[in-house]
Amino acid sequence: MTNRKMFFTMLWGAVFRRRSRAMMAVIASLVGAATLFCLASVCVAVPQQMNEEMRAYGANLIVTPASATGKSQGIDTATVRNVTALIGAGHSVKSAAYRYESVRINSAPYTIAGVDVKAVRALNRHWNVTGDWPGSDNVMVGRDVADALGVKVGSRVTIGYRAADASASASSSASAKSDSDESTETAESSAQGTQSTQTTQGEQTTQATENGRVSSDIMDNNGTEFRIAGIVDTGGNEDSIIYATTADVAKLAGSKRGADVVEYSVNAMGDELNDIVNNINRSADKNPNSAVKAQTVTKITSSDTRIIAMLQTLFWIVSLVVLVLTLVGVGTTISSIVSQRRNEIGLRKALGADSRAIGVEFYVESGIYGLIGGLLGTAIGYVLARVLCSTVFGRALGLNWLLCVGSLLLSVAIAVIASIPPVRRVTRIDPAIVLREE
Repeated sequence: MTNRKMFFTMLWGAVFRRRSRAMMAVIASLVGAATLFCLASVCVAVPQQMNEEMRAYGANLIVTPASATGKSQGIDTATVRNVTALIGAGHSVKSAAYRYESVRINSAPYTIAGVDVKAVRALNRHWNVTGDWPGSDNVMVGRDVADALGVKVGSRVTIGYRAADASASASSSASAKSDSDESTETAESSAQGTQSTQTTQGEQTTQATENGRVSSDIMDNNGTEFRIAGIVDTGGNEDSIIYATTADVAKLAGSKRGADVVEYSVNAMGDELNDIVNNINRSADKNPNSAVKAQTVTKITSSDTRIIAMLQTLFWIVSLVVLVLTLVGVGTTISSIVSQRRNEIGLRKALGADSRAIGVEFYVESGIYGLIGGLLGTAIGYVLARVLCSTVFGRALGLNWLLCVGSLLLSVAIAVIASIPPVRRVTRIDPAIVLREE
């Protein structure tokens, strides 16, 4: 019998003659592999899954005009289309454009936003709307506006547009906007800044008098009557805005123009999202006539990054703990197997067997336990990870073959590494002492 055949014969006997011990070693590797593969799969999938979930809570990138001329004329359709194409290269994207105008209801200043209802509804799925979204001759008002006016769904309001108010608030909001923190500015905060300047302008204008009397234009309540189709309640700046269709706002203002703000929900985060912003701004620098500026919505992007970083850190800490426990479990089982074969090892050394050959046999045996446990554990871990992603995120999890190979190699490596201390101890025993004990 050749040495190679003898090696495999001894290995076969060691594995299958001691099935109970071998089963314990396999189970120890299986549990570790299943847990680690499940955690690693979820940890790899979490950024993408969380990013998709967070996209339901509004935009993470906004685009506004960069020049004073652009702010008065808005962002034209061609520019919006080009920017959307630039953002959508390699990313899924949703967008919604907003045109803001200053209006008056019962002589009080408010901000109305002209929107594409379908786009805004798809972008802001978290909005809590009582009633219906805006339609032709129907508006949706924010909760703060509804409370201030004392209206409810089905009520009718007369909305008046004053060109003087619009031009004054536009210039005021432009300067106010330039002084604000651009990194945290959102479309709604832009509208809120416009409304604040409108309020200031309104307070100043109401003091204007003609022949000792309040100007009749300020107290003029004429306008277009709209029905309140719904009330939106988000707890944010949206609650202080009136929403109407773009066509109704254009009709009310008596002119058509581009959007003041375009919101984007991009399936990207971190440096990838910042690269998109930089690309847009660089493209705008090359074409000043259609210049726009892009910026991330910090309150959204920072929340994304922080939550995902916390989850990943937690997963890796748990994985490290499981790795150590698996190493201890497999090491203890292998140590027990080696200790039971102490007399056999002593006899083989007395017959001239080399300590290195004995050690290799045990390492290969441990590797087999790790391989079998890794195969079964990886399969179980994938099933667990798939169920977890389906339950938590409502999405299927694909099989990551690279992660599978890594799981198998890690299982084998853990089993071999765990067997090193007991094998080194047992190969150093004195055969004479073992035989004397017999």
